[in-house]
Amino acid sequence: MADGQVRDALLTETDERRALRDAVGKLVGSYGREYFQDVTRKGEKPDALWADMGRHGFLGVHLPEEFGGGGGGLEDLALVIEETAGQGCPMFMLVISPAIAGSMLMAHGSEEQKRKWLPGIADGTKKVCFAITEPDAGTNTYNITTTVHGVGPDDGGGWRLRGQKYWTSGIDEADAVLVVARGAEADERGRHPISLLLIPTDAPGLSWQKIDSALQIPENQYTTFYDDVAVPADGIVGAEGAGLKAMFAGLNPERVTAAAQANGIARYALERGARYASERTVWSAPIGTHQGISHPLAKAYIEVQLSRLMTQHAARLSDAGADAAEAANIAKYSAGEAAVAALDHAIQIHGGNGLSNEYGLADLWFTARMFRTAPVSKEMVLNHVAQHSLGLPRSY
Repeated sequence: MADGQVRDALLTETDERRALRDAVGKLVGSYGREYFQDVTRKGEKPDALWADMGRHGFLGVHLPEEFGGGGGGLEDLALVIEETAGQGCPMFMLVISPAIAGSMLMAHGSEEQKRKWLPGIADGTKKVCFAITEPDAGTNTYNITTTVHGVGPDDGGGWRLRGQKYWTSGIDEADAVLVVARGAEADERGRHPISLLLIPTDAPGLSWQKIDSALQIPENQYTTFYDDVAVPADGIVGAEGAGLKAMFAGLNPERVTAAAQANGIARYALERGARYASERTVWSAPIGTHQGISHPLAKAYIEVQLSRLMTQHAARLSDAGADAAEAANIAKYSAGEAAVAALDHAIQIHGGNGLSNEYGLADLWFTARMFRTAPVSKEMVLNHVAQHSLGLPRSY
């Protein structure tokens, strides 16, 4: 039947996960794209939606029950994030706080850190952001210059943090920030040990400056400054100098959930495009009857479904404790490409209307385009695949 309704039955999910998807879709759909556009346009946050998702247990669905979570896994969180974006509400903070920060703290946080932060992350009353990127470090974490200096016991112990980070998302609404920093002394190879620090956002010496970003989302992007910020002795996540191990616990969840968000945006675009192509009539026929319209949309659908399947596979590998690096990278790559293609064609189908924010597509462009660059660029994914999957010599 030509009704413009996108059929979606390719993913194999348990009854519980189908019920979770339906519940998330119903809740987020009750707010809808217009709500999300409105808060973004006003420079506000989707606080009502966030709090509602927290009350329903969606934000902490992957966290252990003993810390207020739902006891599920990454597949459950990816489902929540995809469905939220699929309703036209792609909240980056879902990837940042529950996925990245929650995963790192769950894997390497002390018992005290877990009890202090995970219940709030799970119910939405606390948010934790992540600061790793620096203007001159690129993808090479060993090139960062933000430095943590030890403080002697006579001066109270702990550490002092000095440096600068770039593209720190959502620190203005976060209660704490996880900061990747290097130690002051290099090892025999000239590398500085890396530590992961947990710092309250109201700490003296921590400040930020907003970046003029093209992204039309509620989360703002910032350059953050750490001017002799005091870090208490219990402010290290994991062990001192073992920050890479702690950080890697959040990388696969970051890539999988970023892919899920891109997939959700793509689904939203496909649904809008298919509906418009079925309803818009020119010369007595719906424009969807023309293969110039239907074939690119069908191709985009195929690419999105392949991306969703790889994203689900990566999440399941991660939940099983298997090596999910290759799958997570491929999922992120395919999702970024598929989202841009789906959104571009959906906009094109709408003609001039596609450039009107009333139709809910144009203001998603830079959001979808971002997934080709972040959280890891498509070029670095291709480097990973070339080296680790194809056995080619390392190119960098």
